[in-house]
Amino acid sequence: MRLAALLLMLLLPSVALAGPDRVSILLGSEHFNATEEFQEFNPGIILTWERNLDYSVGVYYNSYEEVGALAAVSYDFWEGQNWALGVFGALALYPGDGDRFKVSVGDVVPLAGLQGRYGNVFAQLIPGNGRTTDAVLAVGLTFELP
Repeated sequence: MRLAALLLMLLLPSVALAGPDRVSILLGSEHFNATEEFQEFNPGIILTWERNLDYSVGVYYNSYEEVGALAAVSYDFWEGQNWALGVFGALALYPGDGDRFKVSVGDVVPLAGLQGRYGNVFAQLIPGNGRTTDAVLAVGLTFELP
């Protein structure tokens, strides 16, 4: 928890000065074929700067019932006026739970997957490890900022 708070303190000043292009509100997740109980209500807030690559930072309540932070890079390879489909890679902080993942550096876990947006709804599909879950679908709402 202390590391998440430290990351947030370091990121907030730059976030306020740089002016993100989009804010997303993470609502929840679905763990497909899960072999253990996961928290599926995962509220969070993510700020995104849209460039050639999109850069995002955020905090959220993770599936292990802890507050985590993330930094992500994404690329939309198909895009229309009101929709997009792309890929993303992220580093996510799972305080005290990094050892639950096959690959981690302490409590920092790499994530990657597909993402899509239609109107104000977004979804991300993250492949699972096949032991505890086959895949995770995260969903939420996203809004352009003026």
